[in-house]
Amino acid sequence: MARILKQEEYNAKRNEILNAAQKFVYTKGYEQMAIQDILTELGISKGTFFHYFPSKQAMLEVLVERLMDQGVEQITPIVRDEGLSAIEKLINYFAVAGKWKVGQKDYLISLMRVWYSDDNAIVRQKMLTYSTERISPLLSSIILQGIHEGTFKPSFPDYAGEVMLSLIQSLWDRLSMLILTDGQDRNSIDQMKNILAAYTDSIEKVLGIPESTLSLIDYETINHWFI
Repeated sequence: MARILKQEEYNAKRNEILNAAQKFVYTKGYEQMAIQDILTELGISKGTFFHYFPSKQAMLEVLVERLMDQGVEQITPIVRDEGLSAIEKLINYFAVAGKWKVGQKDYLISLMRVWYSDDNAIVRQKMLTYSTERISPLLSSIILQGIHEGTFKPSFPDYAGEVMLSLIQSLWDRLSMLILTDGQDRNSIDQMKNILAAYTDSIEKVLGIPESTLSLIDYETINHWFI
């Protein structure tokens, strides 16, 4: 029992640090946030911080993992809903993911600015592995259901989930760079729509489903990124 309580205390303090860090990411941005901001906010020593995180970079990785976990938690019920067809699950999957990302817009943009720097190349690779381990099985289960229903006809069913996830991640990277580069430029919406159409077409071909079956991101969601 004592060990359990000690672990709970450890997790509570760790989450307290992460919550403070997330607050400063929202208000100051990751690049402007210093470890000292967190120390002052929580009234803890530098040694206490490093007991939980070996570096600011390591803390960022955990923050992103926690953010991804929150997204997975929203998507998992859709995947497990036995009342939905495979097509309906994918449509809901993209709708929920798009809405969730818009809800985290300010936080995600703050992360983007540092996430795509050369200094984060190793962390991005770690997160790619983490994402593949968590999300690829969810997509594969939907694809398998679609195959059984006769609606999905992928040429390579064993790899369709992994390839689909790779396309989704590549699409998000492409759109992220467009958002960061063009900022509030409304003209970039047309470019975003064209990129989206190209990736949607590719994913539909991977799944072996008719053109225009899927809607990865609706236009209302796209507009939100440039408001």
